[in-house]
Amino acid sequence: MTRNRARIRRLILAIAAIPALVVLYVIAGTIGGMIPANAGWQPPDDGITIYIEDNGVHAGIVVPKVAAGIDWRPLAPAAALRDPRMAGHGWLAIGWGERGFYQDTPTWADVRIGTILNAAIGSDATVIHVQHLPRPVPGPSVRAVTLRPEEYRRLAMFIRAGWAQPGGAGRPGHFRSDSFFDGRGRYSAVHTCNAWVGEALRAAGVRVGRWTPFTWTVVAQLP
Repeated sequence: MTRNRARIRRLILAIAAIPALVVLYVIAGTIGGMIPANAGWQPPDDGITIYIEDNGVHAGIVVPKVAAGIDWRPLAPAAALRDPRMAGHGWLAIGWGERGFYQDTPTWADVRIGTILNAAIGSDATVIHVQHLPRPVPGPSVRAVTLRPEEYRRLAMFIRAGWAQPGGAGRPGHFRSDSFFDGRGRYSAVHTCNAWVGEALRAAGVRVGRWTPFTWTVVAQLP
């Protein structure tokens, strides 16, 4: 009986600790987003404009299909879309994330606790999400960032490394204009889809938070 009571007490303490861990995680992520990497970076007066967009859950990097010698079209073929005509748009929104979390939670309304927990403990099942779209209009959820050609090429090199098989076949996504491709890398509560976007920007040399697990931490340091 005493042993059972001890087990129940430990279980209650473990359950009670979960909210505290979540709060600590949010605080740590927010602090990580406020500490800048590449602190001295300034955008050039002229260069290649990209956009950072977010839907409150996932942040993505929007790039022109062809610029500075980088051609994304072979990595995002029209054949991978529900409606191949959408490939006529000149821009791509690219993101990386855990397969179940990314494919099953396009918005907060689709978030499920089980999906979050499965992703948070770590997963090698990752995907690249690509959406064909017209040039974005800057606004509350879309930030424009201008890069020098060498910065843009470093960004492109990082993004390309997220594809498990560049040029491989993709799968239709949530809408007519998006698709998923097998990704490379391990997803976890530390290395989230938004942390990946922050890594990409740091690789390019852009001023961005040192750790960006949430969408608001990705944009905290941007112009």
